[in-house]
Amino acid sequence: MFTRHYAVWPTDLPKTMTLPKTSVFTNLEISALRYPDQTAIIFYDAFITYRRLLAEVEFMAGYLQAQGVKKGDRVLLYMQNSPQYVISYYAILRADAVVIPINPMNRAAELDHYIADTGSRVCLAGQELAEYITPLLGKTDLEQIVVASYNTYIKPDTDLDLPAEVASPAWSGDAPGVVSWESAMAAGLSPQQHTAGPEDLAVIPYSSGTTGAPKGCMHTHRSVMATAVHRVFWNLSTSDSMQLATLPFFHVTGMTGSMNGPIFAGSTAVIMTRWDRTTALRLIERYKVTAWANIVTMAVDFLSSPDIGKYDLSSLQMIGGGGAAMPGAVAEKLKRLTGLNYIEGYGLSETMAATHINPNAKPKAQCLGIPVFDVDSRIIDVDTLEEKGPGETGEIVSCGPQVTIGYWNRPAETDAAFVEIDGKRFFRTGDLAYYDEEGYFFMVDRLKRMINASGFKVWPSEVEAMMYRHPAIHELCIISAPDPKRGETVKACIVLIPEAEGSTSVEDITDWCKEQMAVYKVPTLVEFVSALPKSPTGKLMWRALQEEEWAGTDHE
Repeated sequence: MFTRHYAVWPTDLPKTMTLPKTSVFTNLEISALRYPDQTAIIFYDAFITYRRLLAEVEFMAGYLQAQGVKKGDRVLLYMQNSPQYVISYYAILRADAVVIPINPMNRAAELDHYIADTGSRVCLAGQELAEYITPLLGKTDLEQIVVASYNTYIKPDTDLDLPAEVASPAWSGDAPGVVSWESAMAAGLSPQQHTAGPEDLAVIPYSSGTTGAPKGCMHTHRSVMATAVHRVFWNLSTSDSMQLATLPFFHVTGMTGSMNGPIFAGSTAVIMTRWDRTTALRLIERYKVTAWANIVTMAVDFLSSPDIGKYDLSSLQMIGGGGAAMPGAVAEKLKRLTGLNYIEGYGLSETMAATHINPNAKPKAQCLGIPVFDVDSRIIDVDTLEEKGPGETGEIVSCGPQVTIGYWNRPAETDAAFVEIDGKRFFRTGDLAYYDEEGYFFMVDRLKRMINASGFKVWPSEVEAMMYRHPAIHELCIISAPDPKRGETVKACIVLIPEAEGSTSVEDITDWCKEQMAVYKVPTLVEFVSALPKSPTGKLMWRALQEEEWAGTDHE
């Protein structure tokens, strides 16, 4: 067991934590019993109590079961942050089914993969996304779509600026296989007895890798419970805490810190559908927000507001996040403004958010943090698996209650992702790092070809797999390129088929990509080349292209 960090462990916290032996849904049931009139959600000035939240979850769970959803079935959740997202998530769990959270930026090719891979027959979708998912009815396993309109949960007299998808008129296009949220809820159906337990599957978030299509990380109620409970205690949250929810719920960090954690604690989530710094400032002041989990780009934009000094931010007790290291100058500005240190953490879809977090009393800058409750994390040699010492770079491997049990329908990749050390099963993260004498972990590089564009993780092999469908492309290689705003951006090096040379433009490629994939994956740079570098065995030498692209920069 790695214990070097115990010297800096928070003095008011135990080093081990016994988790509840119940389902994640039960957290909502218990909070509604304890705090029925407590506000669970604030959505652009609209209030939803725990009593109402539980009642609506029950109705939606009953509807799902009436559509044939059974224990262990996978259900797609394809919408943005909203009350309906929370209701859908917990309704799926209440129905003993498994949540498949889908990035709302995903489009046709990606959706088709998720449906085929999981066998999902039902999808709960936001109205602004209905046009992308409804064409797949009848062409895939998908049989039923429930369409939610966010504005049905909005107070008409709110003075907050609403995103377009929240302000849009309610959708009412019921058709065969497609029903509105209101129609589903109006059915007033009650679900059967809840039977899911800690070892049953709860959520399968998708994480791309180096082998092409995204793969599903299987998480049980126990692993989802772990990070929810860990986050609540690490940040000392209570039923009186106010969490500003700006990170997307489809991603494990937002799911854990801004939805599951607050529901476990019986506290309030102040939900934003889309990021807007002025709205965030107004909400913090108006509702005395105590905690805010974000990504670096949000924090930078927030601090850049010329009006930030006009708002009372004194209620804030914790600001933190992950995805990319917080620049020192930005952290210092935040500290001067709020008196708070930016608390960085580290985790993956495979670990249902954090395995490492900086201690609140003694954080370090540009640091992943220390292993949290019951997490055994080591640094090993990539090839020999020999354990490394302080200051020595190697791969991060972690063993803990939040680690995935494996990849959905991918036994070979599951086996390759784990290694046994001291009789325990450790997950191989693919990230290179080191720890210092006090047990703080620091990122060095990534073994995988991931591109980190403003915190959005882009996997070149996935983008390549989709782009090879373009009829004009003969060969291509996706690499990262320097970008002054995003840090890194996506570049496509393309060899066209002879017939397309001279008649295919950069715009033709990017316009096609925008229809096929999430916008953050679309190459912002496209270069047509005559050939791609290859090794003597014919292997694409992507690293050579990337190193050439970054030559002369300070990128590490």
